[in-house]
Amino acid sequence: MGAALIALPAWGQQVLRLAHNAAPGNPKAEASLRFAELVEKKTNGRIKVVVGGSSQYADDVEALTSMRLGVLAFSANSQGATSNVVPQFAVLGLPFLFQDLPQAWKVMDGPFGDELRKYAAQRGLVLLALWDNGIRHASNNVRPIRTPEDLAGVKIRTPADPITVEIFQALGANPTPLPFSELYIALQQGVVDGQENPLMNIYSSKLHEVQKFISLTGHKYESTPLLASKAMFDKLSTADQQAILDAAKEAGQLNRAQSLKADTELRVAMEEAGIQFNTIDPAPFAARTQALYERWRQEFPMLVDLVIREAAAAAKS
Repeated sequence: MGAALIALPAWGQQVLRLAHNAAPGNPKAEASLRFAELVEKKTNGRIKVVVGGSSQYADDVEALTSMRLGVLAFSANSQGATSNVVPQFAVLGLPFLFQDLPQAWKVMDGPFGDELRKYAAQRGLVLLALWDNGIRHASNNVRPIRTPEDLAGVKIRTPADPITVEIFQALGANPTPLPFSELYIALQQGVVDGQENPLMNIYSSKLHEVQKFISLTGHKYESTPLLASKAMFDKLSTADQQAILDAAKEAGQLNRAQSLKADTELRVAMEEAGIQFNTIDPAPFAARTQALYERWRQEFPMLVDLVIREAAAAAKS
């Protein structure tokens, strides 16, 4: 067998790593690869981005720490983990705030997203773009979730995100934060009964193989913050900074398009695999979780009022 050929970076090329937790084929994974291609192209080869998916380089929490220390360049992170470092990100996940994905995107691309950029910078992070991580639904192995009462005592894995935990506490479930990389085995072994994610994450990580019921609760929205280390970013030339920002926006268009497509196609694929789907009347669920708005308004009054106002305007446009 011949010796393996190892591709080395071009002379003078800067090689930067990007971490994410998604499985191959997930819109986050595909957009990360596109981002890497675009950065190299737009910087004329001065910067090469190497992508480590499926938590190969770090899980979300580790990636945030590494970026703030300047030892990791980029992460297509999760809203939940990011909100533990930049707590203002949690506001985007208020329950039943968005009816569909385009409404959420309009809010993220407006003044609310600009505010999040300011808060991220204060914590040593550059918010390059807000990609999509879908409207979230609950799955479990106990029973279909048709009313809030059906969640009583059900052990639901959540990300380490305060609003998600509070939503399921208000609905009477037993929320259990776990890293996403541990979720499949936790479901398989019965450590938790269920979880909550957009359909694209459930399908790409094969969670439907270890779940019986998916209830289309639509209880919250989450973004995928594409973040950079501020310590790294500030050392780049203005031209390379702009190239990275342009690449982030362009790759985000792929991410959003794939996410929107997934919501219509993946239900059919999982139903064919034996998953039982059901819809809900969101009104009683929203009523149970309404108190979260006032609780978070006490902490971030300007941001909560801004996101509510922007969401209402986006719904009308």
